[in-house]
Amino acid sequence: MSERLNLNDAEARAILRAVHAAAIEAALPGPAMRGHIPPPPRGRCVVVGAGKASAAMAAALDRALHEAWGPQVPVSGVVATRYGHAVAAGRIEIVEAGHPVPDANSVMAARRVMSAVAGLGPDDLVIALVSGGGSACMEWPVDGMELDDLRALGRALLESGAGIGEINLVRRHLSRVKGGRLAAAAAPARVYTLLISDIPGDDPAAIASGPTLADGTTAQDALAIIERYGLPVPNAVRRAMLVAPACTAAGEYRIIASPQQALIAAADKARELGLTPLLLGDAIEAEARELGRVMAGIALSVRQWGQPVAAPALLLSGGEASVTLAGGSFGKGGRNTELALSLALSLQGAPGIWALAADSDGIDGSEDAAGAIIAPDTLTRGADQALNGADFLARHDSYSYFAALDDLLITGPTLTNVNDIRLILVA
Repeated sequence: MSERLNLNDAEARAILRAVHAAAIEAALPGPAMRGHIPPPPRGRCVVVGAGKASAAMAAALDRALHEAWGPQVPVSGVVATRYGHAVAAGRIEIVEAGHPVPDANSVMAARRVMSAVAGLGPDDLVIALVSGGGSACMEWPVDGMELDDLRALGRALLESGAGIGEINLVRRHLSRVKGGRLAAAAAPARVYTLLISDIPGDDPAAIASGPTLADGTTAQDALAIIERYGLPVPNAVRRAMLVAPACTAAGEYRIIASPQQALIAAADKARELGLTPLLLGDAIEAEARELGRVMAGIALSVRQWGQPVAAPALLLSGGEASVTLAGGSFGKGGRNTELALSLALSLQGAPGIWALAADSDGIDGSEDAAGAIIAPDTLTRGADQALNGADFLARHDSYSYFAALDDLLITGPTLTNVNDIRLILVA
């Protein structure tokens, strides 16, 4: 125990990286695909999908189908992913498109996916590969909304402070492909969806805005969010939403990887390294800077009082924080780097506490970092370079602060997406 209480900086950072790697490994599509292959259809199999992990899911699925079914079942399809996340997927074509805001390729991808499932019969099988990020990578706006309208809405949603559930609810009601509409287009073929969840609570209809699952929300629900955040939706579209029929298409689904699954693997790794893990929850949502303050309070309680767990301990949590931008000019940052900077400021250099906050897909918002690592000397090293952490936080420039300290966590695309992973080591 005493050895762990005297971790040096390099040892503490190595522990955080090892635990983070274990969480990512547990959520990778290849291992996760095992046990979820359906029986072969009498007809053909068409694979479609969208999301940051969907290309890797397609590659794993193509291999698994070949092993399980052999070459006699015709397999084809098209899957959309974010730029830079494509991998070779055998018989399944991969297209890249915009994220977090849709672009022309997103619309092209949606049209191609809808075309791929058109004209299928009851003997055919559609396997949909859906992961977080699919809401932007595959998009086709409803009548009355142009792509520029949808891009403006996407930016406004991301800057509003709305939760991911609210964001995807609005998206479902403004799309021709989401909220079960892809499954409806595939009828009467059987639709079987494999999901990697990035949604707090794992609501399957909310993952990538649920293209193949029935939507239990209403247009009134979406309009209430639009009004709450003052979102730029044309009045004609608002009126049309009120008379649009609900989509009740329902397909089978399996969640093959989730935030909880990743955090459990991380907790197991922490035990292996001699730490007591405390899993705070996989669906913790709040404004990033506020969540940083709360997490700091818990860590300080562990350090001083041994509550709610005795040190040496690792506090684990998942979910999706939000960042509200209102007026002024802003720097570079994401929700995880913002949370990490707020955590460092709240801890004020308390000894024996290190932390890592990162998006599991490897991209914290729109920058090239997954997140950041903080240490007891984060603020003093910043001050040595005349960097004021509070000023960087105030202008949402957390990326730049951690870049100057060489404390960004750069993983590149991980090819999975189970939302944010936060680790606080109290030694």
